[in-house]
Amino acid sequence: MFYNILVRAHSGLRWVVLILLLAAIVTAFRKWQGRDEYTPGNNKLYLFTLIATHTQFLIGLILYFISPKVPLFEGGIDMGTIMKTALYRFYTIEHITGMLIAVVLITIGRSKSRRISGPVQKHRTVFIFFGLGLLAILISIPWPFRIPGAGWF
Repeated sequence: MFYNILVRAHSGLRWVVLILLLAAIVTAFRKWQGRDEYTPGNNKLYLFTLIATHTQFLIGLILYFISPKVPLFEGGIDMGTIMKTALYRFYTIEHITGMLIAVVLITIGRSKSRRISGPVQKHRTVFIFFGLGLLAILISIPWPFRIPGAGWF
């Protein structure tokens, strides 16, 4: 029951994260190219994107330890078998590594942008780091056509 709730939450929150990331990237790009000011609204958008991303990662981290798709902690399956099985390898190694990289990039982008003084440089920094984070997320999503047996839920 708890597992199913977390899977549904993780699955639904991904859309929030993707929409916020796209909104933040488009906003940052437009503001950067337009040489616009860094407004409190921009700051809130970038902050909410960071919070949603971190929340999604925390739910995913809990799932990592309780999911049957990550048999690392069950003791019955050795690492060699996990690495030979596409579904297990994806969730045990590839998915979490890619998402961790994405969260780190987004966190660095938000943190660096807060320390930079010029608005154009702030937006540029957010655009670059959030864009790289989005790329890492898109690569690490368990697309049904990529991972046999992964499904969307």
